[in-house]
Amino acid sequence: MSGDAERDGVRLTNLDQPLFDGAEATKRDLVDYLDAVRDRILPELTDRPLSVVRVLRGQKPFMQKNLPKYTPDWVRRESLWAHSSQREVAYALCNDRRTLLWFANQRAVEYHPTLVTVGAPESPGYLVMDLDPPEGSGFGVAVASARLVRQVLDDVGLTGAAVKTSGAKGLHVFVPVLGTHSDAAAATRAVAARAERLDPALATTAFIREDRGNKVFLDSTRSGSATVAAAYSPRIRPGTPVSFPVRWDDLDQVTPADFTVHTATGPALEYEGWTERMPAPSRLPPDLVAEGHTIPIARVQAMHEGKRRARARTRPTEG
Repeated sequence: MSGDAERDGVRLTNLDQPLFDGAEATKRDLVDYLDAVRDRILPELTDRPLSVVRVLRGQKPFMQKNLPKYTPDWVRRESLWAHSSQREVAYALCNDRRTLLWFANQRAVEYHPTLVTVGAPESPGYLVMDLDPPEGSGFGVAVASARLVRQVLDDVGLTGAAVKTSGAKGLHVFVPVLGTHSDAAAATRAVAARAERLDPALATTAFIREDRGNKVFLDSTRSGSATVAAAYSPRIRPGTPVSFPVRWDDLDQVTPADFTVHTATGPALEYEGWTERMPAPSRLPPDLVAEGHTIPIARVQAMHEGKRRARARTRPTEG
């Protein structure tokens, strides 16, 4: 039995196939989940150039940015220049149920929109901190590091930050801000540095993995045209967890595995959504921005350091 069906004019095929190894879910479960949360996830995707992670039967997951040639004409799109590949990329704009269902039928499991919208490309939108705990650690260290970040934000007047599970093993902290992309990126670096100083035994800003030790990585690189897994997006992880908003007071009572395509519907959606949790955008504090502009961009610094270490390894020794 193929389990084919149709919704909103979209033909859905092979619904009874397993989604991926370890998913504990079928393609039907993915479609049903995304349809159930469409009123929550679509506001996070609308007018934001979208990258998705698809997983086809018998293949490894892959990220798709450029829409394939067979994409229906009714899928809205935005062409942007990609500096990395030096070409125009036609990104999807997932603005409606029909497009979301089409992506689900394409076995698009993960949804990674840009932080900026096509209508306001010069606005940074959010200051985002991605908290990545070390392998083998408990979720508690991610929670503790999120509270460090929140303390820094509160101290500088950026109150009302919202937090969600990443859908993997960490957390995402968001706070809406006003300003330029450059200043927002600088402020994010400064927040990470200040949080690290509050508890250097717990958190680190070291971009190179081997330099982190057994600490939570405070990833300050999510800015500008960067993407972040959307709230309510499933992830390609065992059990198919989803990125889900959590109240700060509830962080000690939950784990990322609590929210899956099977459980993150119905009663779980009775609380206010991710969009409703966001405060009004705040202006970036000048002292935070000034400090951030003195901190090197993590990816660039790591690239130069990696090259330096590679040269050191290949340099002949004396003797």
